[in-house]
Formats: sequence, structure tokens, C-alpha cells
Amino acid sequence: MASGTSGSAPGSRRGRGGSRSRRPPTWELSDSDAEDSTSAEAAEKARDPVEKRQVAEEALRLLRPDQALRRLTVRVDPAILEDASADVLMEALEALGCEHHIEPQRPTRSLRWSRMKPDSCPCPYSVSPEVWEAEEPELLLLLEPEEFLYGVAQLTQVSSPACTVPWSFPEIPSCPHLAIIGLDAYLWSHQPIPKEAHQPESPEVAHAKVAVGWPEVEEALVLLQLRANIDVLLVASWKELSQHVCAITKALAQRPFKQYQESHAFSFCTAGRWAVGKPVTRDGTGLQRAWWRQIRQFNRVSPAVADAVVNAFPSPRLLQQALKACSTEQERMGLLADLPVKAGKGTRPRRVGPDLSHRICLFLTTTNPDLLLDLGS
Repeated sequence: MASGTSGSAPGSRRGRGGSRSRRPPTWELSDSDAEDSTSAEAAEKARDPVEKRQVAEEALRLLRPDQALRRLTVRVDPAILEDASADVLMEALEALGCEHHIEPQRPTRSLRWSRMKPDSCPCPYSVSPEVWEAEEPELLLLLEPEEFLYGVAQLTQVSSPACTVPWSFPEIPSCPHLAIIGLDAYLWSHQPIPKEAHQPESPEVAHAKVAVGWPEVEEALVLLQLRANIDVLLVASWKELSQHVCAITKALAQRPFKQYQESHAFSFCTAGRWAVGKPVTRDGTGLQRAWWRQIRQFNRVSPAVADAVVNAFPSPRLLQQALKACSTEQERMGLLADLPVKAGKGTRPRRVGPDLSHRICLFLTTTNPDLLLDLGS
């Protein structure tokens, strides 16, 4: 029995040893994988802020007006080009650097603007998707003087507020802008004729001569603005019209960047030591530094000048007490004028001066919130 027991013990030890030698060292591989996974996650977290910053910079680059102008397209109705002077408009658009296409528009003789979205819109971190609008609601409708005067007659002859406003299109979500070239010259060249009491039998005749003058035109401009929110542009030449179209195009190019600024309030308050200010504790620690920075906010105040004021009066309360102790207004305004300013090497000694003394005195004593402290700014 004893020998059997003693003989089995080595076998059992060999069996445990054999099983231990045959077991794969999984714990070592598992630990290595965990370390690799942890390091990968740390590297991903480290790269994440950098990638976000790069994406934000790319998005802001695409929002710049010069970049947004390249993605704007002005769509011109072919009927506009029937005028011999329309080349001025096309040349102005070509010089502006934006795309312009000749396509049939509704209504005819109109211009539209559309925006082409970037191929890859990097906006998850910095720009909201609403900024990248594909279509612009702006519409500019070009009218002949005769056509516009016919609509003016319709507006001014019918006094009922329920009358139909011309150039209002229910299928268009936005209100069009009207443009008329040479209306003043047209009115001067045509003699007024008696005004008809009844409307023409065929309203489709847009070029009918109507007896209206500037008083009726001015009244119609107000009615169009109040009833339909329609703006009217009166220009004397195609050159003025081209300048207006280019101005609208530039404004639309700036719209995405302005929308981005409005959606990110106080964008100038970025993270950094300069943006957090100087803390002041309850025991007064940090007050002198905050007072020094307050003096530096005045125009034309160097650090040496601020040092001179703060060294003489370490807090605003001390300076206010000194100002109240002055017997005359002249003495109060010139209290800081003779304070010496520490001069650097090779420079002459100087003083704070009466200008800054006067401004600081007004800053601490005035009760007028609209007072201008610096007339030289």
C-alpha cells in the first residue's frame, strides 16, 4: 500500500507538471492584447482633438466668403439677354468670379441664385447643417418700364386692400425683388394721357401705355412694400443693375459665415489664460493685478504708465478717496499728471500726463454712462 501510494505520487506530480507544460500561456497573450488595446484607445483619444481641430479649420475655410463665392451660381433667364446691353451684366458676373448659367426661369426675365454644397461637408463639429443650404430664396425680376407702369396703374386705381398685388407668385416661397431700368427717362419721354377709368379688356397686354406719373409710382412703391413685402430697384442703366446683382451675390457668399458666427455666440472667448482674467480672492489677493489690467485697457497706455498709476494707488478705492480729497476740479483732473514713469535705458524720464489723468478721473467719478472718455480714439 505504501509503495503504491509512493509510486502514485510522482505520477500525479508528473501529471500536474505535464498538464501545466501543455497549457498554453494564454494569460501572457491576453495581457499583451489588453495593453495594446489600451494604448490604441489612448492614441485615438490623443488624435481626436487634433482631428476635430483639422475638421473645424477645413469647415471654416469653406465658409470663407471667397470660397463660398466660387460655389454660388447665378441662373439668368435667356429672355434677359434679348436686350443688347445685357452683355454688361454677363461681363460683371464673369469678373466677379462666380458661376453663371443661362437657363429658363419662372417667372421669365428673372435671376436666381443657387449654392453648390461641398463634396465632403466637414460640419459635424463646427458648422450646423442648416448653414449649407443648396438653394437661395433670392429672386430678382427684371421688368420693362411699360410693364411696371401698367402694374402701378392697377395698384393705384383700385383702392380696395383686397385687390391682387401684381408680381406676387404663390408658387414662389420668397418675395421677388423688382428691377426697372430707365423708368425716369421713360416717364420724361412720354407725355401723360388722360387716365382711363376702366381696366383694359386684355390684362395680358403688359406694354400698354398708362397715364401715371411719379406720384402714382411712389404710392405703388409703398403699397408693394406694405402688402406684399416686395422691394423695387430703380436704376438708370445696365451698369447700375450689374453692380446691384454683384452686391447681392457677394452678400449671399457671406451669408454662411455670418450664420455660423450667429450660431456660435461669443466666439472670441476661446480657451486660454488670457481669456480667463485675473482672479481676486476675498482677502484682496490679485486686486492690484486686476487694477493694473484695467488701467491698460485705456487707449495709449503702456505697461510702464500702468505701473506708475498702480504703484501710487494700489486699488481703485484709494484713488477714489484721493480724488474726493481734492479741493478743486482742476486739481482732481490733474491728480495723476505728475506721476513719474519709469524710463528704460536710453530714454528720457516722463510723466503720466494730463490726458490720461483726465480720462481716469472721469472714469471713476462720472455718472453719465454715455460719456466719451477718449476724444482722440
